[in-house]
Amino acid sequence: MQDHIPQNLRKLAEICPRPLYLVGGSVRDFLASVPLTDKTDWDITSPMPEEELAEAAAKCGIAVRAVYRHTGTVKLDDGAHAYEFTRFRSDKYVRGEHTPAEIEFTEDISLDARRRDFCANAVYYDVAKGAYIDPLGGIADIKARILRTVRDPARVFGEDGLRLLRLARLAAETGFSPDEACLTGATRNAALIRDISPERIFAELRLLLAADLKHGDPEAPYRGLCILRDTAVLGHTMPELALGENMPQRKDFHDFDVLEHSFRCVRYAPPHIRWAALLHDVGKPFCMLRDGNFFAHPAEGARIAEDILSRLKAPRALIRETVFLVGAHMRDFDCRMRENKVRREIRGAGPLLEALLALKQADFSACKGDLSPAPCVVKWQHVLQKMRDEGVPFTQKELKIGGREIQSLGVPPEQTAAVLASLMDDCLTDGARNNAAWLSSRVKKQYV
Repeated sequence: MQDHIPQNLRKLAEICPRPLYLVGGSVRDFLASVPLTDKTDWDITSPMPEEELAEAAAKCGIAVRAVYRHTGTVKLDDGAHAYEFTRFRSDKYVRGEHTPAEIEFTEDISLDARRRDFCANAVYYDVAKGAYIDPLGGIADIKARILRTVRDPARVFGEDGLRLLRLARLAAETGFSPDEACLTGATRNAALIRDISPERIFAELRLLLAADLKHGDPEAPYRGLCILRDTAVLGHTMPELALGENMPQRKDFHDFDVLEHSFRCVRYAPPHIRWAALLHDVGKPFCMLRDGNFFAHPAEGARIAEDILSRLKAPRALIRETVFLVGAHMRDFDCRMRENKVRREIRGAGPLLEALLALKQADFSACKGDLSPAPCVVKWQHVLQKMRDEGVPFTQKELKIGGREIQSLGVPPEQTAAVLASLMDDCLTDGARNNAAWLSSRVKKQYV
């Protein structure tokens, strides 16, 4: 492992007055034969006080970005890598809350190991000596690719409800499987996720939905979502979505229930639309329970998706994009829409058109595992190419006449916006009209 450790970190270990250890993801990944990359988290620990560590880091040219004496934490940065140091400690929690209620610093590496979550994350590597210390049998767990809690699962999850989500995310990212006791403990304590702040829940879910980017495993997000479902954590974070479990769909279109279909849609969706993929059918359970059918699910789904993401304190831009995509995902899914209407839909999607087509494809593939091009997507792409070939303007900036020219022809300023919108519609069905002569003539005949 020595060859993969940043040089500055090795220098720091050499001058530290006490042993300096790597712990957590970097050690786990190396032992699991996962390449260490720029995305590797370099978590370091030692029994030495944070002031000693900060002083030694300064001597190595490593910048000290922050010191948190209460938790014994130091944030470090050498320009190429960021490091987080935490002093050996033992924590006491108020049940379910993420932040420790009491912290006691210790010299005992075994106590430090038992404050962590899973044994696979509690293997230590002495940077100076190049030796592993494994207080809880974590190396065997890594070899077996399992996640086992450092203590009784009920206590581990009971201490910190966020670990319920970390379990799903780590299983997604690593491909490790929780052992039976771990799953049982998580399920029995699932309600504790309600004690965690929405911001932290959203942050973990966002990482889970992008878990394939960590080590390149395309199945990663799907695997994590299944654990959220199986431990009932999903029902406490997004109950509207969880209602889709075991809710059947038309067999001629779907092989899976509503929730499984949603998970599979995430599997086939590119990373930037994973939230929309997860929530695209969130309106189906609501509509089925209210109406006995799914007809209104896009509109209701857009409303519910906005409720869920707002509740999770998601960024406003993500909420707006997801709401649009969920509301629009079924448009022309049966390919019955007339071309003129498709043109209007394409232009109306604006910068989200690519995302909408990607969602339509993922939705189609998730119905029966069919990876062939979705007919609706093929149709829309054909219409889009025709529009481009014709020179159809997609924005008013692409229109070959502007507001000043329109006003010079005699259109009052207060009517300019309406006239421009009308000209955009004129060109939508025939891009050849988008030339200054035709547009000027249209203005003179129709609006002056």
